[in-house]
This record gives sequence, C-alpha cells and structure tokens, in this order.
Amino acid sequence: MAGLLLAAGGGRRLGGRPKALLPHHGRPLVEHAVAALREGGCSRIHVVLGAEATTVRARAELPGCVLVDNPEWPEGMGSSLRAGLASLAGTGAEAALVSLVDQPGIGPEAVARVLAASGPMPGSTLVAAAYDGERGHPVLFGAEHWTGITATATGDRGARAYLKAHADAITLVECGDVARPYDIDTEADLVHLE
Repeated sequence: MAGLLLAAGGGRRLGGRPKALLPHHGRPLVEHAVAALREGGCSRIHVVLGAEATTVRARAELPGCVLVDNPEWPEGMGSSLRAGLASLAGTGAEAALVSLVDQPGIGPEAVARVLAASGPMPGSTLVAAAYDGERGHPVLFGAEHWTGITATATGDRGARAYLKAHADAITLVECGDVARPYDIDTEADLVHLE
C-alpha cells in the first residue's frame, strides 16, 4: 500500500501561495499531510509537487518520501493524479491511498480506516472515506484501476468521473467521527491553520 499525496497546487485563490508551504503548527502543510499518511499505515509515500517545487524541496522535511515533479500542475489535480500513479508503476504497490495536501483536518485515523477496509485483495478495490455518507478523501485505488483512472483524470476533477462510473464498486468507510474534510482553498479557510 502506497500513500500518494497530491501537493502541487499553486493556491490561485490564496494569492498564489502554494498550498504545500502554508504554515501549520510552525511547519509546512505538506509535512503534516505526509505524517498523517505515515502514521496511518503507509510505508511508501510519493508526494507530487508542482508550484514552487524547488522551494518546497528546500523548506519541507520529507525524509523517505519519493518526490515526483509534475510540470503540468497548472492543468489541475488530474495531472497530479496521473503523475503520481505513473510514479508508482513498477514499484510493486498493490494500491495507492490518495490524499490531498490542503485537508489538514484529515489525519492518521481516517487513513488507517480506509487502509483497513481494503480487504485481502487490495489490487482490485476502491475504498473512500465518507463524511455523513458523502464520499471524500482519502481514497484508495487498487492497482487494477490505475489505467482507467489515468485515462479519465483531467482538470481539477481528479478521479471523480471514474469513481462515478464505478460507484457500485466503492466501499465507503465513515470517518466523520475522526476527521474533518474541509479544504484550504481561500483566504477565509486559513482560519483552520494554526
């Protein structure tokens, strides 16, 4: 099981401040997101970088992570998802647990629940955290689904089209009691950071 953190966004609605570098508890947000994946049970973590990737590499402490550059990051989250899944090809990973850097309310408890729901055949599974029954992140994609996801991941929609087409195959795991799925998208959302 690999953790795949999408951290390439340029923070267009945040005045062009890359989300990975937003300060949270005195450290860049990307470090908190990696810690949630690691503490939740992901031993291999790939982090997709885009906006100010060189600065993120210099400022953030991401030991043991595979850092993946996505030069197409301005196209949206879909390009980062494609780059991240491509980076996992040939690694032996049976599944990728995808998390977003701008959701600091989602911690290791939600990651662990989604991983635990993958069952004995993780390569064929689709599992998503749910909040009051609504699908959210993190999402686990079995390797058998990567080609289909890559083919449909465009713009800022990520895997949404693929997941909609395969809704009957998704196992939802309620995480509303252990996580809060807000995004850091606008200046007003910065209230969630400390």
